[in-house]
Amino acid sequence: MEEKVLAILKEHCEEALTYDGDSMMEDGVIDSFTVINVVGDLEDEFDIEIDAKYVVAENFKNKEAIIALVKRLLEE
Repeated sequence: MEEKVLAILKEHCEEALTYDGDSMMEDGVIDSFTVINVVGDLEDEFDIEIDAKYVVAENFKNKEAIIALVKRLLEE
């Protein structure tokens, strides 16, 4: 699962794979358009629905946060 998430991130923003900070959005690594594209691909790949309440900077602060979000949604 992690490999698929990383592949989706690489497709949209390769810099996200090496980013080790706490806010990709604040640091300009990704923008809201990229987040929307990543969300769409994650939903398609894992057959999940990422509700708008989950599309917040905290869940997209780095690759680990995105992986944790997908894991949480898959467990629901």
